[in-house]
Formats: sequence, structure tokens, C-alpha cells
Amino acid sequence: MKTCFAASNLAKIVVLMDAWDIIVVLNKRGKPLMPCSPAKARLLLKEKKAIVKRRTPFTIQLTIATGETKQPVSLGVDAGYEHVGLSASTEKAELYASEVELRQDITDLLSARRALRQSRRNRKTRYRAPRFDNRIRTKRKGWLAPSVENRINAHLSRIEAVLRLLPVTKITVETASFDLQLLKNPDISGKEYQEGEQLGFWNVREYVLFRDGHVCQHCHGRSKDPVLNVHHLESRRTGGDSPGNLITLCETCHKALHRGEIKLKAKRGRSFRAETFMGIMRWGVLNRLKASHPKLEVHNTYGYRTKHARIANGIAKSHCADAFCIAGNFGAKRLGEFFFQKQTRRNNRQIHKLSILKGGIRKRNQAPFEVNGFRLFDKVACQGEEGFIFGRRSTGYFDVRKLDGTCISAGISYKKLHLLEKRRTYLTEIRKEEALPPPPEGRGLRA
Repeated sequence: MKTCFAASNLAKIVVLMDAWDIIVVLNKRGKPLMPCSPAKARLLLKEKKAIVKRRTPFTIQLTIATGETKQPVSLGVDAGYEHVGLSASTEKAELYASEVELRQDITDLLSARRALRQSRRNRKTRYRAPRFDNRIRTKRKGWLAPSVENRINAHLSRIEAVLRLLPVTKITVETASFDLQLLKNPDISGKEYQEGEQLGFWNVREYVLFRDGHVCQHCHGRSKDPVLNVHHLESRRTGGDSPGNLITLCETCHKALHRGEIKLKAKRGRSFRAETFMGIMRWGVLNRLKASHPKLEVHNTYGYRTKHARIANGIAKSHCADAFCIAGNFGAKRLGEFFFQKQTRRNNRQIHKLSILKGGIRKRNQAPFEVNGFRLFDKVACQGEEGFIFGRRSTGYFDVRKLDGTCISAGISYKKLHLLEKRRTYLTEIRKEEALPPPPEGRGLRA
């Protein structure tokens, strides 16, 4: 929290502080110093040489000038499409570990917004001329899709959060380049890279019809319907127009499917969205880090090196463990716990729900900004546990859960809740890291 704790709550602060192995320390100017032990922090607070600045992670700020001796601190970043792992360590100990779960709803939200805008323009301004020259990608060099840009900014945001807490001297980011053609066809070689699966076809539809033998993939021609359609297994909005998401259906089966009379057994082919993203973002993150922190050492490493180091040191597979291996301090003592962070929406500007009630009334989609002093995603103490508000009612009853979805209380009065932290874009809770079980006898190190 931005506000400092009152000195009268020193006893509560001491109890809270004892739950942490390492206390983050800031100097008078708010710059990070080397962390200290809870005993040292307790003494500084008692002598009023420091104040409490933040609850998670527990952070104190000095009120006096002191020496600022620092040790080399390495930050390892396990970049990813859905999760990001971070670990900061010295040669002796791990100082910080976190795993971040990124948002996966941006593409759906943008597609829904586009559909609503098109519908509204069709109703309100039916003869509105198309404005193709207004596309932002034609005006801004280096433009990236919003879903990619959000993930890159999330990586940078979490790295900056660690830099505000610890005196990091070196950053190592794991990057990867994927051969999508090789992933699709392990036997590809030579000029076959220039001859994709759609070579010789006018468009994707023609290729899909040829691939399926111009036969309905549900009834296999039993309907005798000569008209063939190309059907999206996943909606075009989420699955796109790639051949792996398309299948040939006759007109009869296609209409029956949309009426809900039949179900398809076919599943869409493998999606390479994550691999494509990693290929785009790997240099974006590195170049932006080097530009914003020219005095820091910024390097990149590769996944096969991380895997070899993890196996050689007998470390369990996790995003935090990979980040620890990327940092390179294998002799450091692990923390045994990490911060699990979940990225959430900052705002929801949809005013009304899409369904229209009787009498043409549209129900409001937005709840009040605050209900009895609580906001959505506030961290609260509920029934002896820490949880987050995932649902609110105007009557003052709340749905409190953990970040993994575990329900603490489906409907509890605001009078029985105690506010711990105001909501943030990244919700944080502490989790224990699972230990690596011993490998079976006669077997080598696990992959």
C-alpha cells in the first residue's frame, strides 16, 4: 500500500513481518538497498529509523542516511505466452521469486468491441464511407497487435517492479525462436521450406476442400448434398482462418450443426499462437530493456541451456525454477516460496449488458465503483484467510476467493471483512514451491 502504517500498530507489524524470510529495504530517497532479516527490520522500526512502506512484499524505508554497500544481484526472466517466471539472487541466496499469469482475454474483448462498433455504425451511419487510411499500423512504424503489446508491457512491468525492490545489476531473459514449419512437419528440409502446404492453391478454401477430398467430413457423402461449405471449428474471432481450424461440411450437415442437431468429433489442429508470439516479442523485450536501462547488463539465453542447468542441479520444473536457473546462481539457497501474481483488467467500460429486457430496458453492466468501501479484487481477510473480492452485491455481500478459484465464502457481509490491500493490476498471493521427488533407482536425472 502507498500509505505508511501507523506506529501504534507496531505489534501487528511485527507479527506480519515475522512471516517473511527477507525484508526489502529502501533508502531515504526510495532507492533499493540489499534486503535485511526480520530481526534487523524490527530493530530499525522500534528505533524509528525506518517506516513500513509496503505490505506485499514487506518493505521498509529508512529515515536516516546509511552506508549503501551492495552485492551483485542477478535477475532471471523466464518469458512466456501465458506465464512469466522471475527470480533474483546473489551468489549465496535467492532474494525474490514470482510467477505471473498473464491475461488471455484481450483478443476476445477486442473482437467483441469490433462487432459492436460495426453493428452500431450500420444502424446509426448506414452510408458511412470506409476509412481505410486511418489504420494505425500504417501510421506508426513498429506497430504490434494489442494482444502482443500487452504481453510485452506485462514482461517489462514485472521486471521494473523487481528493479524498484532490489539493486539488480544484471538481467538475463530467456528467449526462443521456433521453426513453425518444422513443428508442423518434422521431416521438412531444403526447398520444402519455400513450398508450404497451400502451394498451388488460389486460397485457403480451395486447399481445405482438396485436403478433405471434396467430401463432407461428418456424413462422408451420405446426405448426397452436392453443395460443400468450409466450417470454422473454432469461431473465426478466436481461431482465425488457418487450415487447421477449417473443415469441409456439406450444406445439410452445416445447417444441422448450427441448429444444434449434430456434433462434430473433429478437433482443430495444433495452434502455434504461443510460438508466434515468442518469436515476435523476444527482441522487443530485450531492446526495450537495453534502451530503458543502459547501465545494466542485459543478456539473453535459450531454453535448452535452462533445461540442461535445471536437470543437472535436480530442480523441479516450474516457471520460478527456470528463472532461478536463468539467473545463474546455482549455489544460492532457494526461498521455498514464491509470489503468484494474476494480471487483471484495469477497467470495464461496457455500460449496459447486450441482452434487452422486457420493455426495451437494458440492464447496466457496471456495478458501483465502491460498495461499502470495497472494490473488486481488493485483498481482504475473510474467516481467518486472505482472499480477493471476485463478486459484489449492492446489499453488501461479497464473493471472496483465492487466485486459484478456491471459494472462501460465496456471500459474506462486508462487516466481517477486513481490508488488507487495495486492488492492483497484478493480484498477489504467496505460494509454496513443490519439492522435487527423488528419481527412481537406476534412472538418470529427469527431463
